[in-house]
Amino acid sequence: MPPTSRDAFTFDGEWTGQLVTTAIHTGHDLRAETARHMVLDESTRLREEDPFTDLIGAACPARVVVHRSRFEVDLNRERDEAVYRRPEDCWGLEVWDETPLPDDVTEGSLAVHDAFYAELGARLDEVAARGPFVLYDVHSYNHRRDGADEPEGPSEDNPEVNVGTGSLDRNRWGHVVDTFMSTLAGTDTAGGEIDVRENVRFKGAHLCAWVHDRYPDHGVALALEFKKTYMDEWTGEPDAARIAVLAQALGETVEPVLRSLGSPGRPR
Repeated sequence: MPPTSRDAFTFDGEWTGQLVTTAIHTGHDLRAETARHMVLDESTRLREEDPFTDLIGAACPARVVVHRSRFEVDLNRERDEAVYRRPEDCWGLEVWDETPLPDDVTEGSLAVHDAFYAELGARLDEVAARGPFVLYDVHSYNHRRDGADEPEGPSEDNPEVNVGTGSLDRNRWGHVVDTFMSTLAGTDTAGGEIDVRENVRFKGAHLCAWVHDRYPDHGVALALEFKKTYMDEWTGEPDAARIAVLAQALGETVEPVLRSLGSPGRPR
């Protein structure tokens, strides 16, 4: 894939309400300085990214879409760990032609991390000034790790949607989590109940923890991991119909979740 000149991330939609959706691992772009040093093949890189999660969140009102690959900078990790330096940082994969990377390459990637959190913080400061808010941090995960022709992982360990709430104050905001899960699980849009469970595979990572630390009295961040049943995780081929269904189902959670939040910015 040729290097990109596209912006590292974009902020879209209507930011006058109290619900924001992020897709921080959907990106596949690399800047030229990073691409020159990368030896990881593109198909493996794509398999470990979260393709089409921006589309799953597309029906939500305010959206953040990151276009850079997590292999350039992982925005769901703290700054000091945001650039994968060794294979053990990223599932044992050999990513770079030299280790460590040249300092200027690493610093260029960390500048994206800095810029992202600076702009997101400025935006969310305005949202929080109006009252409590919810952030859907949309990700995806592989469930056919053993190979393209091997059975998928057992369903009891792999919900279609894993809701990560590891850094959330559930005593305070648990009713919001429960509303989200019951609404998404029971939506008629999906053509049947969606398997939605909490903290089975993932509990959320840096972005959600950052929201809860910065906005302890206002922020409710849910890390949403969609099992890659909406695509072939080995070929990268999407199931456009299933993506559309999941996007609509997620969009239908917005109003009941904001009602449960008691936000003055909820839809009327």
